[in-house]
Amino acid sequence: MERVAFLIESTGQRVECLLNPESFTLTRQAGLRPQRSLGSVLSGTAESDNPLLATGGGVTELVLELLFDISKQSSSAPGSALETSVQALTAPLWALAENSQRNPLGASTPPRVRFVWGKSWNIPALVVSVAERFEHFTAAGTAQRSWIKLRLIRCNEVPVHAADTALSPALPSWPDGVPEQVSLDDLQSHEVQGASGQDATEGEAERIDQLAHRYYGNPAYWPVLAIFNGLDDPARLPLGASLWVPPLRLSA
Repeated sequence: MERVAFLIESTGQRVECLLNPESFTLTRQAGLRPQRSLGSVLSGTAESDNPLLATGGGVTELVLELLFDISKQSSSAPGSALETSVQALTAPLWALAENSQRNPLGASTPPRVRFVWGKSWNIPALVVSVAERFEHFTAAGTAQRSWIKLRLIRCNEVPVHAADTALSPALPSWPDGVPEQVSLDDLQSHEVQGASGQDATEGEAERIDQLAHRYYGNPAYWPVLAIFNGLDDPARLPLGASLWVPPLRLSA
């Protein structure tokens, strides 16, 4: 089993669990469809395939088998209070399938979540379906463990608006180099503290999405900190590490 995390972009909430890598499936469907005339599908020459039209885009689907267990909770859980029912741990994933968010026009907006696994996997996605199987019940009927089968559809990255930032995706990491439009006076320094916000030498550290909320007012801006500092594993910040915090608006 591998430890993975889901970062809910709208709230900055982090959901940790275990992943069965043997059942991890990634599927890609290209944006192809048969070419059609006004009345029907165009046919090709004898004994050949029908001609296809590339419409652009496509769909990438992830199917994950996840394990949630009361005994494996992180000590940095919100409020430092450990849950007694596994349903409380899995509730955020179920909420992602409700489509209860509304945009300013009143239309339903699917909530985005990031699937984070080690240094290589950081995928923005939408939840298509959730199925949960409960195990290990207490005498009161409270489930202590559950398996979740989660289907995700990858979605496009949301670019930071040009008016909000002059940073580009190809920013070099500090101290190897600094973009020409950034001066030392533009930068703030932050020393990573414990999860409670106090200095600590061991245990859980602050999360990068929490720092993005603190400095930018939006946890979804955490990639700005990750890219600028060249972090190999943004999901786990080392205690005592110093991070550079660039402003979102940079002068020419």
